[in-house]
Amino acid sequence: MGNNVVAFHGGGRGAARRVVPSRLRDARLANRLNQSELATAIGVSRQAISAFEQGEKAPDPETLARIASTLKQSVSFFAAEDCAVFGESSTRFFRAFGPDTKRRNLMCDVLGKWFVQVTRYFYDFVNFPKVDLPSMSPQRPSGRYSDEEIETAAEQCRKQWGLGLGPLSNVVGLLESKGVAVCRFEFEEEKIEAFSFWNGPRPFIFLSSDKGSSARARFDAAHELGHLILHRWIGADDLEDPKILKAVEREANRFAGALLLPQQSFPNEVYTTRLDAFVGLKRRWKVAIQAMIYRCKDLGIFDEDQITNLYKQISFRKWRTKEPLDDEIPLEQPTLLRRAAELVVNAGKKLSDQIVTEIQVSADFLAAICGVKVTFFEAPATVEFTPSLK
Repeated sequence: MGNNVVAFHGGGRGAARRVVPSRLRDARLANRLNQSELATAIGVSRQAISAFEQGEKAPDPETLARIASTLKQSVSFFAAEDCAVFGESSTRFFRAFGPDTKRRNLMCDVLGKWFVQVTRYFYDFVNFPKVDLPSMSPQRPSGRYSDEEIETAAEQCRKQWGLGLGPLSNVVGLLESKGVAVCRFEFEEEKIEAFSFWNGPRPFIFLSSDKGSSARARFDAAHELGHLILHRWIGADDLEDPKILKAVEREANRFAGALLLPQQSFPNEVYTTRLDAFVGLKRRWKVAIQAMIYRCKDLGIFDEDQITNLYKQISFRKWRTKEPLDDEIPLEQPTLLRRAAELVVNAGKKLSDQIVTEIQVSADFLAAICGVKVTFFEAPATVEFTPSLK
């Protein structure tokens, strides 16, 4: 037996099954637990959990059952090998790094890994859109982009995709049509807006489903596209430097603003510094008022005093966290994986519960990633046969 698996006896003539230690670790991290917390939850020592994850010993069946219940996975999950992926994963672009966010980022690493596996599974059955993203690299030796380079990257993106200079109707749908795998996921008790990465030749964007404003969520998606296009070459070590992380985030923000509000067209519609005028602009461009004001600053449409005055008005009206139209613009939902799952099942390629068995993640996670109800992945109902006379 290989070094990466350990056996536990399941009873019945000494039959044994394998436990893959990395699967236990992944499930624990996905639930934001450290080894001590998991140990307390299931009634064993922290050293026992460490030994399980190192492959030095195997949990007995009763302990494994408690682990599975606590980590919200089936027992078979821990005996399964990881599903196929497209290749090596690039750096994940989180908004923050450090001790305070380490546990959250480790959770997202695992969720991103499962997201890739789910997508790769359906890739064997469904023709996904071809990846069609521009390739960019900075000209400066420092590795930082100039504002002009970022504006050019956004313009090239619109030109390559034939978008013209007007508002984008659906950012998430646009990204999916260009080969980006996108999902929305509800993070309980975690402030996570979005993250992105490449896996082999395919790009992925993970979005939060609890964004209070669709306009801000659209900006998040465009921001992550900026990372995919501008920062594919950046390593994880680079992002642990606060100065580099700040610069990278600023570049992605500039790209998002340039993509959503082109410098050749948006300034022509800004006629006044009256805050109320931005409500109409938000209805048309579906971009948050605060993001539009910042874009005006980037493009030099307003001076510093005018920008400061606008932000003071926003604070006075209590628009910092909730703006007009936030409840009227619908949240854009990914559809690619949902349609792939439905196509595979409706075409009779796989039964819905068979997909869960073969991917070996929980039906709850699979449903969340695909944007369907969990009942979609339950076993098909049994049809009773009533005999009749010939």
